[in-house]
Amino acid sequence: MISIAPAANQAIEDWLAVKISIEAKSEKTAQAYQRDVLDFLAFLGQHYGGQCGLKALAKVTVSDMRAWMAQMRTGNVSPRSLARKLSAVKSFYRWLARREGFDATVVLAMRAPKFQAKLPRPLSPQSAQNMIETVEFQSLSPWMAARDTAVVTLLYGCGLRISEALSLHGRDAPLPTGLRILGKGGKERMVPVIDIARDAVQHYTQLCPHDLMPDQPLFRGARGGALNPRQVQKVMQSARLQLGLPATATPHAMRHSFATHLLNAGADLRAIQELLGHTSLSTTEAYTAVDSARLMQVYAKTHPKAK
Repeated sequence: MISIAPAANQAIEDWLAVKISIEAKSEKTAQAYQRDVLDFLAFLGQHYGGQCGLKALAKVTVSDMRAWMAQMRTGNVSPRSLARKLSAVKSFYRWLARREGFDATVVLAMRAPKFQAKLPRPLSPQSAQNMIETVEFQSLSPWMAARDTAVVTLLYGCGLRISEALSLHGRDAPLPTGLRILGKGGKERMVPVIDIARDAVQHYTQLCPHDLMPDQPLFRGARGGALNPRQVQKVMQSARLQLGLPATATPHAMRHSFATHLLNAGADLRAIQELLGHTSLSTTEAYTAVDSARLMQVYAKTHPKAK
C-alpha cells in the first residue's frame, strides 16, 4: 500500500503556507503545487515499496528522478505538464533542503523536458471590435446584453483577466479613470480605464435591475448572484461562431489582444508588463514572439524565395 509519512505531509503543508503567506501565491496555485508534489511522493512510495518520509526524500537519486520522469511520460504526461510538475518538486525540495539541512542538488539539477512554448493567440483589432459588438446580441434581455458587453469591453480595453473583471464591486461604479486591480498572488496594479469601457459599465449599471450594493459584486447573474465566468465564456463562444472566429477567441484572448495591439502600436514592453500585472518580464515578452511569428508568416507568403 502506497502511503506518505505524516512528517512528509506536514512538510508539504508548511511549504504551501510559505507560498501563500510570504510569496503571495493564490490558493489555486498552491493546490496545483500540492497535487504535483503529492503525486511525486506517491511515486517514491511505490518506487521504494514502502512509506515515503523525510529520510527517503533526502536520499533521492538521479536514477529515482529519471524513473519518475519516465513514468510520467509513459502515462502520456506532456512535456509542458512534466516541466510544471518538476518545477513544483524543485521548489518544494529547495525549501525542504534548507529546513532539514540536506543537499538537494540531485533534484535541483534535473533538466525539464524541452517543449514548444504556446504563444498567445490574440484577435485582430477588427475581430476584437466585432466580438464586442456581437456579444451584445447574444441575450434578449437588454440589461444582460449591456452586462456582457461591459465585461468583454473591460477585458479588451483594460487587459483584465476574467476573474479580475468579475471581482469588481458595486463601489467601483461609476468606474474612475484609473482602476486598482488585485491580480494573481495578491499583486496590486493600477489600470487606466478608457472612456468606452467606462461608458459600457455605466450603461449596464443604469439597466441592471438588481441593487448594486457597494460591497456586492458589480456584475450579476440572471437571479442576482455573482456572474459566473462560464456565462461570459458561453456568450463569447456563441459570438465567435457567428463571426467565424477560431476556438481560441476566448475571454482570455481579449486580454492577449489588448497587449499585442499595444505592442504593435509602439508601447513599451515594461509598461505593458505593469498593465497586465506580470511578475516576470519574460511572460510579457511572449507577445514579441507573437509579432515575430506573424512577421515570418507574412514573409513566407510574400517573399519569392520562400515559396
